[in-house]
Amino acid sequence: MATIQLDSKKRTTIGKGSARKLRSMGKLPVILYGPETDSIMLSLDYKQLEKILRGKSAESIIFDLRVDSNGKNNSKRVMIKEIQKDPVTRDYLHVDFYEISMEKELEVDIPVYLVNTPIGVTEGGILEHTRRELKISCMPKNLVDKIEIDVSGLDIGQSLHIEDISFPPGLKSIEDGNLTIATVVAPTIEEEKVEEEEIEEEEIEEAESEEIKGEEKS
Repeated sequence: MATIQLDSKKRTTIGKGSARKLRSMGKLPVILYGPETDSIMLSLDYKQLEKILRGKSAESIIFDLRVDSNGKNNSKRVMIKEIQKDPVTRDYLHVDFYEISMEKELEVDIPVYLVNTPIGVTEGGILEHTRRELKISCMPKNLVDKIEIDVSGLDIGQSLHIEDISFPPGLKSIEDGNLTIATVVAPTIEEEKVEEEEIEEEEIEEAESEEIKGEEKS
């Protein structure tokens, strides 16, 4: 996967007041850390990050983070560890970046997308997507932003499991292979409708029976 360049600048002030001031200037407070990196307080352009993340899974992007520290620039390969958002507006409040090694495997959650229409759905079945992310192990160079799975062959009553997937080169699942990703179930509307009709018929028959008994007594 190609890395995405992101510019940042080292900051010296911390605290809620400083963070609010940064956000009012269109900047976002972030922190960078890692197993071989001391924590560094940074800021970056809010709109630049927002544009990069639009429509993407933030956890599966590798950034080439360029750090400006007192006029000196250096780059680090990083991934987003956590994003804090405003609970109401959903605006970004703070981001944690984690430095990675391009020579070591990663464990990441990658979104799963189902493509094509299952045979069972064309026959009236309902497609249920039960797992929307998979925990994957891979080298950084093999990382993908999503996994597309063809479900066109699924008939009613059939399921697709992790062990059934052909993953892109270099990717492997670290979850139980028996876990279900998608299944096509039979429609329930007609069954419910039949049950309702049977109940209504029973109620009518009972009412007619009571009416006949009443007439016989009279």
